[in-house]
Amino acid sequence: MADIPRFIGSEIYRHSTYGRWHPLRVPRVSTVMDLSRALGWLPRAQFIASPRARPKALHHWHTPAYIAALQRAERRQTVSDAERARFAIGTVSNPVYPEVFRRPATAAGGSILAGELLAAPGVIYNPAGGTHHGMPDRANGFCYLNDPVLAMLSLRARGVRRIAYVDIDAHHPDGVEVGFAGDPDCLMISVHEDGLWPRTGALGDDAGGNAFNLPVAPGMNDSEMAFVRDVLIGPLVESFRPDAVVLQCGADAVLEDPQAHLALSNNAHWAVVAALRPLAPRFLVLGGGGYNPWSVGRLWTGVWATLQGHEIPDRLPAEAETVLRALRFDGNSRGRNPPDHWFTTLRDAPRPGPLGDQLRQRVAHLLRRASA
Repeated sequence: MADIPRFIGSEIYRHSTYGRWHPLRVPRVSTVMDLSRALGWLPRAQFIASPRARPKALHHWHTPAYIAALQRAERRQTVSDAERARFAIGTVSNPVYPEVFRRPATAAGGSILAGELLAAPGVIYNPAGGTHHGMPDRANGFCYLNDPVLAMLSLRARGVRRIAYVDIDAHHPDGVEVGFAGDPDCLMISVHEDGLWPRTGALGDDAGGNAFNLPVAPGMNDSEMAFVRDVLIGPLVESFRPDAVVLQCGADAVLEDPQAHLALSNNAHWAVVAALRPLAPRFLVLGGGGYNPWSVGRLWTGVWATLQGHEIPDRLPAEAETVLRALRFDGNSRGRNPPDHWFTTLRDAPRPGPLGDQLRQRVAHLLRRASA
């Protein structure tokens, strides 16, 4: 089984939501599971039910006081003013909801398990993961726990030393940088929208020497991501010679996402997945951002297809189309008149475009730094 990609998922995501008007009210992981099964891509032998991480496992990075507060918030379904101020739980971004501990602990448990399984070479996909903003002692940016950090610590505990962390979410992975700043055995590469929250990850921020941050202008197109992939990401990862690659494959950099302003098609993400897979004996792919239910479900299902080498059909079979037609996007204008291809295909039309001078210059700057 080591050479067969494995998918970590859970039914907890099917009905759990952050609240009626929160960006994470939309179904995501359950859609990927349902689409993958409808396409015959998720047999039982490749599916792993995600365990829920216990507090002791979470304490490898998060403080005991914070984890206890998160558990209390779930149990009481409220927080005190002092807890809200101290731990950022119960805010507009990080609300208290029925599974406020169990849901993130399940995503984190999946990523910790992935690190354990990848003691041996292999490929694992945990689309519920990718909560890259979580801090040791507080919630941050919709992220209550930081499962990428926990996954990487899990890999380290199994003797997997050199890790390349690549993040193509529209938002900068501030929590992961906190976790691994200055670590010479961790290469961090982030491609994110310039000026977007959390407004960290400036071009000159090297996080103690091991981070390459590439802020990109709004409107980034497929041609520009291909340039970044082939000229920056691939060569840096390959020269680093990692024991494992961890990819945070957030789906909010596509044109249809309501929270960011980039203009990629899902083809750009799949090409990054394909390019990184052969660069290390261990490959862990996580989800992340993504707030349009159709674009997230289609993109992340295509990631799973890419990891397995499946050909993506031009037209979805009826069972898969039914999954997509059942989705709703209440409260957002993009959900009022969704285009037909959101129901009938996984693949977006490619979105090529010109290669901006600023992007060329920023990539050249990072390459000069890498060769210094």
